[in-house]
Amino acid sequence: MTKANFVPYSTYHEYPVEEMRERARTFRTEMQRRRTIRSFDNRPVPREIIEECIRAAGTAPNGANMQPWHFVVVSDPDVKKQIREGAEAEEREFYDRRASEEWLDALAPLGTDWQKPFLETAPYLIVIFGLSNTILPDGEKRKNYYVTESVGIATGMLITAIHNAGLASLTHTPSPMAFLNKILERPTNERPFLVLVVGYPAEGTTVPYISKKPLDVIATFV
Repeated sequence: MTKANFVPYSTYHEYPVEEMRERARTFRTEMQRRRTIRSFDNRPVPREIIEECIRAAGTAPNGANMQPWHFVVVSDPDVKKQIREGAEAEEREFYDRRASEEWLDALAPLGTDWQKPFLETAPYLIVIFGLSNTILPDGEKRKNYYVTESVGIATGMLITAIHNAGLASLTHTPSPMAFLNKILERPTNERPFLVLVVGYPAEGTTVPYISKKPLDVIATFV
């Protein structure tokens, strides 16, 4: 096994404490503006914006630096149509048969159902896959560890980058998602994690009036 080459950590930048407080407050306020939407405009988005957001996601911390993710960016209308058809087939089964009454009751206030027109309307679908193993440059197959955790962190960073760029997004997780491997011709060592729908909000878009749990509920300091 090749030993890592360590270099000085020269990119860290320390701020005065008061500036740190302000940066933390400003970022929190900015992230409070972020909302999940389900109505997208079909206006095009320059590809380089999506590329930069994915580059940002690719900096996420991950198990043993194996970077066990792959992002498939879909803009082709025919492929988006196939994804919508596959997703709606699974979603119809979920709403009609698989979901418990408790689960359906939890979803009811959000007004969701099996129909997913946004999968065709939005300019981009980013299908995120987790890799169970990685093929090294010498051809060796290496098992990846902490795949779910690593891909989850990268996805959170991608959502944040997309919001920071001025776009909106929706996390969509039809279950099961194996149809995505077939449509996108991805190998069996890649498992779909979620579909991220990306674009501009449609005119007149509304979102549910919700609140987030306060700090004293979501955090404990000891």
